[in-house]
Amino acid sequence: MKLRTVHVIGLLAVLSTLSACGSKQVFDPAAGAPPPAKIDEVPDVNVIQVSHPDRFPLTAAVAYRERPSLDVTGVVSADVSRTIPVVSLVSGRVTGLYAHLGDDVRKGQLLMRIQSSDLASGFSDYSKAKADEQLARAQQERAQLLYGRGAIARKDLEVAEDAEQKAQVDLRTTAEHLRIVGGDLDSPSAVIEIRAPASGTIVEQNVTNSSGVKTLDNSPNLFTIADLSHVWILCDVYENQLPFVQLGGAADVKLNSYPDRVFHARVSNIGRVLDPNTRTAKVRLDLANPGIMRVGMFATATFFGATKDAVTAVPATAVLHLHDRDWVYVPLNPGKFRRTEVHSGGMTGNGMQIVAAGLNAGQQVVGNALQLSSASGQ
Repeated sequence: MKLRTVHVIGLLAVLSTLSACGSKQVFDPAAGAPPPAKIDEVPDVNVIQVSHPDRFPLTAAVAYRERPSLDVTGVVSADVSRTIPVVSLVSGRVTGLYAHLGDDVRKGQLLMRIQSSDLASGFSDYSKAKADEQLARAQQERAQLLYGRGAIARKDLEVAEDAEQKAQVDLRTTAEHLRIVGGDLDSPSAVIEIRAPASGTIVEQNVTNSSGVKTLDNSPNLFTIADLSHVWILCDVYENQLPFVQLGGAADVKLNSYPDRVFHARVSNIGRVLDPNTRTAKVRLDLANPGIMRVGMFATATFFGATKDAVTAVPATAVLHLHDRDWVYVPLNPGKFRRTEVHSGGMTGNGMQIVAAGLNAGQQVVGNALQLSSASGQ
């Protein structure tokens, strides 16, 4: 009993001691909080400051109206209406070749000679028809003489006259056949000369010396001659871009070989059927060839919209081309300028740069962006 009383008294003493200690410590939230974080301000890399801003005069962006344009690629092609095939109406073997691919030829110029058994057979038939006609004419004359003396009947004279008429038909037919295939009745020969049917440039050749020539039904053209004084530009235009193209409208053409020269063309045809794979329509441009356009050259055609859009323009020197982007410098407070990204377009005729987005008309910019950029060290 006494031992239990001693334990209780000891426990009460310990609790009293802990309570006294706790009453002396007061929690201070402000004293226990960490010091506030100190944040250093990061400078804006697009804002620059110069000591003498008057060295960089300002200019105002102006409103400009331009027609929207569309650039597409194309290929120089021969004008089909000015292209003529060279063919042979007889078969045979080439005995002489006097023109080649890429040559300029004149109308009537000798291109090749062909030795043909067909031509020899044609002259043989003509000689036989000529002899038969001479015999029929002689028999008719004899029949007329005998009929006039009453030696033969009327029907015998009519038979002779009919034979003469048929002989003349055969003679004319064989002669016309020779003329069609190119034979000369005054100079019978098994060799036929193939001459240029028109002046132009040989753009296709399917024959060589000593090669065989077949008839039209199973042989390609011997040559193809094209008049390249006028050519076509064939372009592929996507269906959503077709509103830019107007039949009979104008287009500017630049060749990859001569990028500094601009040629003026006319839209002569817009394909009515789209390519199902590329969803494009063939657009054909007609233009005169100054002598430098060659079939197969790559070109860029520019079409212009029917109405003009309002855009902004600044002097070309006010635009800085940096890291594949375009920038202008807009003034802030005195001595400071902000570098602002813009989306530039083409050039106007008076040296102004079109700005499609990022700048408004009337807004001030630095007139020489490169000079300011160099002075700031950026």
